[in-house]
Amino acid sequence: MKVLILTVGFTRAPLEESLTQHAPQGVVFLASQQSYPVAAELVRDYGNAFRHHTVLIEDAESLLETYQGAIKALRKALEWEATSLVADLTGATKPMAAGLVLALTGRGVVFSYVGGQERDAMGRVVPGKERLRLLEDPTARLGVREWQGFVQAWNALNLGIARAELEALLARPLSPSEERFYRALKGVVEGLMEWDRFRHRAALEQLRAHLPVAVAVAEAWGHGSKVRALRALEDLLPSLEAIVAQEGKPTFVLLQDLLANAERRAEVGRYDDALARLYRALELVAEADVHERLGFLLKDPKTWPEGFPETLRERILRPRGLMDLLEAAFELDLAFGQRGTLAQRLYGEKNRLQALLAKRHESILAHGTRPVELEDYTRLRDFLLGLDERLRPLPPWPKF
Repeated sequence: MKVLILTVGFTRAPLEESLTQHAPQGVVFLASQQSYPVAAELVRDYGNAFRHHTVLIEDAESLLETYQGAIKALRKALEWEATSLVADLTGATKPMAAGLVLALTGRGVVFSYVGGQERDAMGRVVPGKERLRLLEDPTARLGVREWQGFVQAWNALNLGIARAELEALLARPLSPSEERFYRALKGVVEGLMEWDRFRHRAALEQLRAHLPVAVAVAEAWGHGSKVRALRALEDLLPSLEAIVAQEGKPTFVLLQDLLANAERRAEVGRYDDALARLYRALELVAEADVHERLGFLLKDPKTWPEGFPETLRERILRPRGLMDLLEAAFELDLAFGQRGTLAQRLYGEKNRLQALLAKRHESILAHGTRPVELEDYTRLRDFLLGLDERLRPLPPWPKF
């Protein structure tokens, strides 16, 4: 069904030309209180040829009212299950035409305008000399809607949708620089997807290959917001490089990355996943602390030095639970003459920690059936933040 959305002014001729040329099956008139009689005349004279509906605007010079009226007109057309939509902006006031365009750009609508080469002394088209022109929606050619979708998805940490929007942009006719930018940005998104899966080496390879290209094109275009976001992402690469350089080792930068990953899960409301990451972070605190101070891997006997207490072997390699591991790390430090270590401070807070972890144990992803709430996550996160400066997450990924 072809539906025409028609702004109505006081002159019938261009509106009749639009109706004749488009031959719609449905017409939604967008009229003011003053121009409504003209719409009524058109319905009287032509209404048998098409389905019709009229949306009234109280103030024809209000951009907001016209915008809202155009949205109502669009809804009516979709209610009629329109398969083709044309919006004619010839009639009515300039704010009405502007409101119509603002409301309907990027929605698959073709615009039309009735003009003409011969005009009278008042600048009006001479009757009988009207000429209808179809106007392409420039936002469709420029991919504005897809870019907006990409930005929303990126900012919401929905990287799969962000990549799909870039693929839609890449399917359009593009200039060489646009092709280069969107393809590089797709590589950046895929790098972040790898990073989010803890595949740090693959993430670094992707970001090293594609991020400089995306930054260079954005700078050449002079697009400040793109440059700002991509430059901020570049600032995070040293942390990723440090993780890759110590791949397989329990470092504090890896711990900070895990905490940042938990923050991203919490930001999108996945509190069960976020709390599960904090539980692993508590183990990693002890491992990273021992590795940094004593130089060996807590869970790798091949790296253990002489004098390692064999009585702790089973409790470290096969702990009965988190508290058992933390207690073993505590005793290990005592055996090596260490005092006041982070691992010891963590175990020293065991009563408070057990209370905080009670909610995690009741989680459907642990041993219970209840969902985790935001407060459950933030309490444990804040406990870690207050324990040591090294237990702060890496900075969040930038937003556009």
